[in-house]
Amino acid sequence: MKDARLFEYINELSAEEEGLFAKAADGSGLSQAEIERLDEIKVELDQGYDLLHQRQARRAAGLDPTEAEVRPPEIVERYQQ
Repeated sequence: MKDARLFEYINELSAEEEGLFAKAADGSGLSQAEIERLDEIKVELDQGYDLLHQRQARRAAGLDPTEAEVRPPEIVERYQQ
């Protein structure tokens, strides 16, 4: 996945997340499926940002950015902020 497409994907996920938050903000809450989707979006965003950072780091180090890989949720969800 090229950086431009990765940015698009991250923006699409962010827009979906914002839409769900806006829906919840009206006081009606979210369905169980929507809550689960928010959890999925969080993981997918973390994976997307991680992949983007890997690609940037590889490029900065003179390595091939296309060799960066999506890491599993077990890894990206354990990063310390």
